[in-house]
Amino acid sequence: MRWIASTEKKKKKKAGAVATVKGTPSSKAEGRMLTEGSFTDYYVAFGQTEPPTIPVVDLFRGEDGSNGHLPPFPEGEIQEHPLESNTHRISSAELRQNERLASGLYHKLRHASEVHRQVRHHAQSFIKPGIKLVDMCERLEETNRKLVQEHGLDRGIGFPTGCSLNHVAAHYTPNCGDDTVLAYDDVMKVDFGTQIDGRIIDCAWTVAFNPKYDPLLEAVKEATYAGIKAAGIDVRLCDVGETVQEVMESYEVELDGKTYPVKSIRNLNGHSIGPYQIHAGKSVPIAKSDDVTKMEENEIFAIETFGSTGRGYIVEDLECSHYMKNFHAPHVPLRLPRAKKLLGHINKTFGTLAFCRRWLERDDGGSFTANGNKGKQEKYMGALKNLCDAGIVQAYPPLCDVKGCYTAQYEHTLILRPTCKEILSKGDDY
Repeated sequence: MRWIASTEKKKKKKAGAVATVKGTPSSKAEGRMLTEGSFTDYYVAFGQTEPPTIPVVDLFRGEDGSNGHLPPFPEGEIQEHPLESNTHRISSAELRQNERLASGLYHKLRHASEVHRQVRHHAQSFIKPGIKLVDMCERLEETNRKLVQEHGLDRGIGFPTGCSLNHVAAHYTPNCGDDTVLAYDDVMKVDFGTQIDGRIIDCAWTVAFNPKYDPLLEAVKEATYAGIKAAGIDVRLCDVGETVQEVMESYEVELDGKTYPVKSIRNLNGHSIGPYQIHAGKSVPIAKSDDVTKMEENEIFAIETFGSTGRGYIVEDLECSHYMKNFHAPHVPLRLPRAKKLLGHINKTFGTLAFCRRWLERDDGGSFTANGNKGKQEKYMGALKNLCDAGIVQAYPPLCDVKGCYTAQYEHTLILRPTCKEILSKGDDY
């Protein structure tokens, strides 16, 4: 669908305004376990093009294109906080006033969430058997950059696109030269992020084409929803984990004549999220634990669950692609000039956000805004290893269960607002 200036009489638009034509969604989502009635091109109803090219912020500006007020980005799904002690919150005038004071934060989170929704819906239209994973990731990431209007550390991709297959649960994205192709019988976890001013939306779903995997996907999806429902102000983290595990492990899946119980991957967790900090200190278990730490007002959490037909326990394995500068990195004197140069590039381009080797090898080194087309890093592996050995950068290798098993993941980001919890990344797809 093209976007053109309206032909009807109207006032002259101010510079910077984007003329859009709102359309009717028509492409039904075909992915397994996506909500029935979901459309991959839902965004045309907002005036987005197909494929999407217009920065999301421009779809929600006033008609005159003014920046005088914040665009009303769509609100996430609203749920009340659990526990009897929280029943007063939903109607409290004082707490509503506190939320009005935090409107700037909610604006950034909803902006990043709408970018994520539009990018993933578009991805659901082209993720099919036969696609090379590197092509899939690059197409998704380019759409992400366009819709978020990438601008260095101010706006951009939250972390590399995970596309972990089968027994690999997380932290895999293709390195350059990896020609892995998605197959009909694969189970792939698509996990990517968006960020506005460091406010990260972390959201994932599982792609499978063979219906035999449906019970596995359903188990993990319903366990994630149960975890979201259980989360709230003053809720103990261990209670969320117990709820998730109870739902997850009520399922079993039959594969090639053998029945497997679905197990929570007990050493993977959800997590709190801070500004430019994807894991901000609190872990949300997905199995029984003794962590009585409580969730608190205004905290942001990624509620993510992983289920497996294997042992339900992961280890680090395979070639590493994901890296991230430690949030509290020590100041260590670096002797290697290449290491100093690479650290400068990381600080300028990614800060404490995660990155991957594929991005370092782009002409822009991961951000056109930060580097133009002169950011490509050459012969950097020794320097990267030096930064890891010094404790400045952390390597995050793929996380794998036993080979031959299948793993699935679903994830949403929510904020514990004073009056309610808002599932920011929720969409009509999942």
